[in-house]
Amino acid sequence: MKFRLLLALPAFLLLAACSGREAGIVRLPDQTARRGDDPPVAVNAESPVEYPATLYARGIEGKVVLRLFVDVGGKLVPDSTRIAESSGYPAFDSAAVAGARLMQFAPALKNGVPAAAAFLQPVHFRHPEAGGVTP
Repeated sequence: MKFRLLLALPAFLLLAACSGREAGIVRLPDQTARRGDDPPVAVNAESPVEYPATLYARGIEGKVVLRLFVDVGGKLVPDSTRIAESSGYPAFDSAAVAGARLMQFAPALKNGVPAAAAFLQPVHFRHPEAGGVTP
């Protein structure tokens, strides 16, 4: 008897939860009503960062994390680019910094309003052939 009751309980709860709603329609909470704090977002169609030819030829992969600062319009502030986390390869680090100058961003949002912001931007160097060497 207890076993049958335990099996029936989830079905009862499901029916109770659906009562008063249109059949087959599940309503999700409104996520667009108020956006919170959002970091800047890169909007380039293609990455302006060039893969260093010598590392590409050797199949070496890596990741650099840059610390950037964009103004209220999403424009990168000159000379704000810093390496927050090195890849371990100076060529990757240099390519990431050089490419950052060409990156375009949608500005950060603070309570839904564009705002200047400092943020971390990862730059991945991935070789198209699997099996590359990462640090």
